[in-house]
Amino acid sequence: MEMPAPDASVLSRKDYIVERLRAVLPQGAVISDISETRAYECDALTAYKCPPLCAVLPANTEEVAAVMKVCHELEVPVVPRGSGTSLAGGALPTADSVILGVARMNQVIETNYDDRYIKVQTGRTNLSVTGAVEANGFFYAPDPSSQLACAIAGNIAMNSGGAHCLKYGVTTNNLMGVTMVMMDGTVVEIGGAHLDSGGLDLLGLICGSEGQLGVVTEATLRILHKPEGARPVLMGYDSSEVAGQVVTDIIKAGILPVAIEFMDRPCIEATEAFAKAGYPMCEALLIVEVEGSEAEIDAQLKLIMEIAAKHNPVELREAKDADEAGRIWLGRKSAFGAMGQINDYMCLDGTIPVSSLPFVLKRIGEMSKEFGLDVANVFHAGDGNMHPLILFDANKPGDLELCERFGAEILKLCVEVGGCLTGEHGVGIEKRDLMNVQFDPVDLEAQMAVKDVFDPKWLLNAAKVFPLDTSSERRAA
Repeated sequence: MEMPAPDASVLSRKDYIVERLRAVLPQGAVISDISETRAYECDALTAYKCPPLCAVLPANTEEVAAVMKVCHELEVPVVPRGSGTSLAGGALPTADSVILGVARMNQVIETNYDDRYIKVQTGRTNLSVTGAVEANGFFYAPDPSSQLACAIAGNIAMNSGGAHCLKYGVTTNNLMGVTMVMMDGTVVEIGGAHLDSGGLDLLGLICGSEGQLGVVTEATLRILHKPEGARPVLMGYDSSEVAGQVVTDIIKAGILPVAIEFMDRPCIEATEAFAKAGYPMCEALLIVEVEGSEAEIDAQLKLIMEIAAKHNPVELREAKDADEAGRIWLGRKSAFGAMGQINDYMCLDGTIPVSSLPFVLKRIGEMSKEFGLDVANVFHAGDGNMHPLILFDANKPGDLELCERFGAEILKLCVEVGGCLTGEHGVGIEKRDLMNVQFDPVDLEAQMAVKDVFDPKWLLNAAKVFPLDTSSERRAA
C-alpha cells in the first residue's frame, strides 16, 4: 500500500513543532517519544504501520482549535483519530503528521428528553451514549459491532451503521448537529437541536467525510424511546444463496424488521467454538429481529416465519424468553473476535442491492476457489452491507497481497451489481485506489473541489480516500 513520502522540512522541525504544540496544550497532552507514538502507528487495519511525528490529546474544542492553528501555520499534516477501530486505515499516520486524538473528549454536554437529543464530546464511545440515557428509557440507535470501543468522532467520519440500521438508519440519520474545527482553527457550528436547517446540507457533507474537512469535537445526536419489546428468530439453511433469497423475500413483502443478520458456515463454526451459542451446523444462518408491542411482534414474526418456512429451513427457532434471545445474538456479537482467534483476516464492507444477495454470495464462493483463499461471510443482510472476511496467513509471503487482490475483485463486483465500495467502514487507504472503479474523473474532481474549500492546503488526512495519482498536484501545492 503506497503512502506519500514524508515532508523532509516537517521532519527536520520536529522539536520546534512539538515545542509549539506543548505551548498551547496542558502538560502531558503531547506525546513525542518514538516508543510512545507507536501506540498510534496504525488503527484496526494493522497490516500497515507508521509512527507519527507526534500525537496530541486535547480535552475540548478550544484546545483542538489551538492545535489546528499551530499545524496550519507550520504546514504540518494532521490525522484525526477516534478510538482507532477503523478497518480501512482511516487513522493511519504518515511520519510527518500529527495524530489528533479525541479520547480525552468524552463528556456529556447536554441531555434533552423532551426534544429527544443528547449533546456529547466526540471522544465518547458509542455504547456509552446509550448508557447515559437508558435509565430514562432512551437509547442511541446506531450500533456498530465495535460499539463498546468506537468513538462518536469515528462514527461520524465513517457514517457507521450496525445491526439495527435496517430500521433506524446509520449515523447520518441520527446526527442533528456538530461543532467542527477547520484546519485553520476556525470553529463552526453546523445543524443543531432540530430536525433540519436551511441552506446547503453541510451536515450531510460532514458525516462520512473521513476527517477530510475538519475535526468534529461535539455532536448533537438523536435519542429514541426504547421499544416496548423485541424478539429475534434464528433460521438455518443448507445454502447461502437460499438464505440470501429469504432476505430478499422478507424485504419484498414490506416487512421492516429491526435487524436481519447473516452468517455462513465458516463463521458459524468459529463462533460456536468461541461462544457456544447453540447455533445449528448449517451452510447459512439468519437472525431476524422485530420489535414493538407483543401483538405487533407476534404479527410480524408470523409473516416472517411463513416466508422462512417456504425455503425449507434446517432450523427455525423463535426466542421464547430473554435468555434465549441473548443466546441467539451471542454468536453474532462474538463473530469478529471468534474469527480472529482462528485466522488472520481482512474484513470488507461493500454494499449491494438486497435483490443481488444470492448472486453475489454465489460469486464470492466461486472467487474463493479461484484465489485459493477461504471466505467467511457475516453481515447486515437487511440493507445489503456485506462483510466478507477473507482468511489468509500474514506470515506467508505473498498471502496479504493475494488477499488484497481478492478483496478488490469482491468490491468491484459490488459496484458492478449497482452497489458501492463501502457501507460503514469508509474508504481510508484500503479502498482508496478503487475509487476510480465507482467514480469517473469528473466525480472525483467535484469531490476534491469540496475539500479545496474546507482545507485549501490539503493538510487534513490528505493521503486517504482519493487515489494518490489523482490528488498528487493538490497535495504538492
